[in-house]
Amino acid sequence: MGLKFFNTLSRSVQDFAPLDPAGKKVGMYCCGPTVYDFAHIGNWRTFVFSDLVRRYLEFKGHDVRHVMNITDVEDKIIKRVRETKTPLREFTGKYEAAFLDDLKALNCRLPHVRPRATEHIPEIISLIEKLIARAIAYQAADGSVYFSIEKYRGCGGTYGQLLKLNFDELRVGERVAADEYDKESVADFALWKARVPEDGDVFWPSPWGEGRPGWHIECSAMSMKVLGPSFDLHIGGEDLKFPHHEDEIAQSEGAGVQANGQRFVKYWLHGAFLLVEGRKMSKSLGNFFTLRDLLAKGFTGREIRYSLLTAHYRETFNFTVEGLQAARTTLARIDECLGKLRETAGAEVKFVRREVSDEEESRLVPDFTSKLDDDLNISGAWGSVFDWVRGTNRRLAENAFTPEGAEAAIQAWTTVDNVFGVGSQSQIEIPADIVALAEARALARKQKDFGKADAFRAELLAKGWIIDDSPKGLKLKKL
Repeated sequence: MGLKFFNTLSRSVQDFAPLDPAGKKVGMYCCGPTVYDFAHIGNWRTFVFSDLVRRYLEFKGHDVRHVMNITDVEDKIIKRVRETKTPLREFTGKYEAAFLDDLKALNCRLPHVRPRATEHIPEIISLIEKLIARAIAYQAADGSVYFSIEKYRGCGGTYGQLLKLNFDELRVGERVAADEYDKESVADFALWKARVPEDGDVFWPSPWGEGRPGWHIECSAMSMKVLGPSFDLHIGGEDLKFPHHEDEIAQSEGAGVQANGQRFVKYWLHGAFLLVEGRKMSKSLGNFFTLRDLLAKGFTGREIRYSLLTAHYRETFNFTVEGLQAARTTLARIDECLGKLRETAGAEVKFVRREVSDEEESRLVPDFTSKLDDDLNISGAWGSVFDWVRGTNRRLAENAFTPEGAEAAIQAWTTVDNVFGVGSQSQIEIPADIVALAEARALARKQKDFGKADAFRAELLAKGWIIDDSPKGLKLKKL
């Protein structure tokens, strides 16, 4: 069975076939952060999901070009810039840098291209000009430019490709100037917003006067600039399905830049909402978490990543502190198994891919692959891993592994983890102060000062580390 995805566009699970005639290159666009604040855990579910898609496509042998935009101008940003009296680039730069740090903390691969909206004003203007030339966009009395849904439909365009819309409620001629609008609202939306006093210094010249782009047009212009007028995958949270992604399709296809018979995007993938402790995330409910909030509580990036990867991307996921604690336990179980395999394999374990015939290598990777091929069946894929862990532990207890067999088993996990990206305990960088404490304890033990050694052990424990004195030397483990 080949790779299949649920395509929101067709409302069905479809075989994945890239536009590239050779079937190798894949263009993938993920709606990135709006940099006016730190990304919350609901945002991170989408970004970790998109990282999983990229990793799996690369595992399948595809050459992925991953693009994630940075929305650095829109209504909320301008409001914050005005309130803080901070220049636009200085304000957004702080949150953009924080976002990239958080990506690394969750072991997400950096997108190949991260276009900023403010650096693509010429492309945005050019796209709007094409829509005006086709009479699908028009300039209002205040100088703003709007996309006409009625004229788009009148020339054969379909508005409502990602979800059904009730056009009986279409209010012809009514406009929505806000970047985001009510889900039930179907009305003309702003492509270019004329400058108003509240915008301050945030504006650019255009053929229609000074102003700034609307949010929706930004993604259309940037994605097509980098990936071309037609590309393979567009990923985002289900909250973006309407109006944002629907408007992207209308603008991009309305401009008439695709080749005959081609769509703007072939496959649309949407991740479901995330609940926190069974309720919609809200600051007033006290269940609103940024990644930094969770790290400050003592959880690690790999624990958070694992937790976010336990539910299928199209299922509403209930994110809980209890779930993070369970993630810690599960990862410790995998780490313990891998630690025993490394001891069996010996000190010189090579992580070089090679052909082996070991039963663990031959079973784990194909089982894992068959599950993820089925629209990223993540629970099934983890089930394959847990079956492997149980089988491996049994064989370890029976001393059934040769060093070569243990190395093959480690390679099997490494192959799988190149997709999951949760890493292993041995790959966690141990802070210098923790290493210093461990070395001081070892010296105290050598000098038979066991009271001081116990004090160092207690200090390590207080910092979240345990020390294991094994016959092969001491080991540090993160709690």
